[in-house]
Amino acid sequence: MQLESFPVSAPRRDRLHMGLAWLALMGVVTALWAGLLYARPASNLEGVEQTAQRIFYTHMGMNMAALTGFVLSFLGSLMYLIRRRLDWDRLATAATEVGLIGAFGVLITGSIWAKPTWNTYWTWDPRLTTTTILVLVYVGYLLLRNGLENVRMRALFASIYALLAYVMVPLTYYSAVWFRSIHPMMFLDSNPEGQGDFSASVGPTMSVGLQVSMVAFAILALTLILLRWRLLKLDVAVRTLIAQHQR
Repeated sequence: MQLESFPVSAPRRDRLHMGLAWLALMGVVTALWAGLLYARPASNLEGVEQTAQRIFYTHMGMNMAALTGFVLSFLGSLMYLIRRRLDWDRLATAATEVGLIGAFGVLITGSIWAKPTWNTYWTWDPRLTTTTILVLVYVGYLLLRNGLENVRMRALFASIYALLAYVMVPLTYYSAVWFRSIHPMMFLDSNPEGQGDFSASVGPTMSVGLQVSMVAFAILALTLILLRWRLLKLDVAVRTLIAQHQR
């Protein structure tokens, strides 16, 4: 199926995007409520660490937003190499941009949590280091695109780059397991060296808060990707009309 002939009329597409936008908004509001008010404090943390732990719900949500973006970037790039339809390349571009926003959010919220927990905003821990490298790798993707004028060549090289860049996603995820790390783990085996680790004491309300936040931010990322994808398609249409008018 060609994306250019996707069988959805403009009014229905508008309603779909608007519905997703409202769903994303309600989801994020619910996630903030769940993380700040509904979830009970971690039983193994005290004082300021209990308060700082609250940002982990947003932190995990940003992780899901970044993951959603980078997975769709990988899929869009792979589909472009298979089908050679530029709409897939535009999807990969939109997904990478949104994924980067989520990744920057991960670094920012992680630094806010680290200050009262590790007594520093930054340390060269394997998880933090690989996350930073991941961000730089995907920034390089955007720089590569901006450096190529030919549309087809840009799409080809960007797609190959995105497939290779995706290697950083699982590497970042497993870095806290493969290397000695003080970063807490939520879904992998418990880390005895993880400072501020509350994974072993996650109760029912904390689990619900984390799940709501991750789903909400994933929906938010998907909504932003679709809207950005649509904007890129409209930009191409406008440029085409201008070029035709100038002939």
